[in-house]
Amino acid sequence: MLRFAAPVERRAALVTGGARGIGRACALRLAQAGRDVAVLDVGAGAAEVCREIEAVGQRALALTVDVRDEAAMHAAVAEVAARWGRLDILVCCAGVLGVEQDFSDQSAAEFDRVMRINVFGVYYAHQAAIPHMLARGWGRCVTITSGARFGAPQLVPYSTSKGAVHAMVSALGNAYPKQGVFVNGVEPGRALTEMVVPRFSADFLANPPNTPIGRYSDAEEVAEVVEFLCSERNTYTTGSVWSCKGGAG
Repeated sequence: MLRFAAPVERRAALVTGGARGIGRACALRLAQAGRDVAVLDVGAGAAEVCREIEAVGQRALALTVDVRDEAAMHAAVAEVAARWGRLDILVCCAGVLGVEQDFSDQSAAEFDRVMRINVFGVYYAHQAAIPHMLARGWGRCVTITSGARFGAPQLVPYSTSKGAVHAMVSALGNAYPKQGVFVNGVEPGRALTEMVVPRFSADFLANPPNTPIGRYSDAEEVAEVVEFLCSERNTYTTGSVWSCKGGAG
């Protein structure tokens, strides 16, 4: 038993963007770890993920919510807390890549769209969820970020949004650790999801350059890191962004 580890309980989790990709993998991994999971997504697929969660013996709740809607996000969190009497874990995977094009061709409307999903959505989710965690004296939040925060010239809105998310994780990670609430991020390289696979040739995906391990990750490998950061085993990590990129850099 880790010296500062909390007792393992049947905790409740909310995963945004949980219907597919890394979000789906995180929702299922949390369920395998004994968590009840609310799967929030703007599109179809949440109900199917919930059936998989229930198949491993955990409670599940499908929520159709646009993370850009502040009131809807607060209502969704309140629904989870009312139904299960708690909300202990938040995983923010909802996000969009945006249009890949030169900065001079990027519109202000596209910048606004990407920021509202990738930044405001994360902000609303944390602002709604953290008070429930503080009330119980334990909570874990993880947001998926990206190495694009260092600067991807064809993805300026996306890069900017992920830089903002990194700063938000750092700030919130320092805000509440004495009250038992840890906030972290996970930075995948490229995971083989619908956001990545359609953009590249099969040869490129099979032999990715500048990836020391020699391949891109599966979403489930990223979910393993997320699950640890959301667990009672995480007793000392907050305000950090963990690399899950198959190498350094």
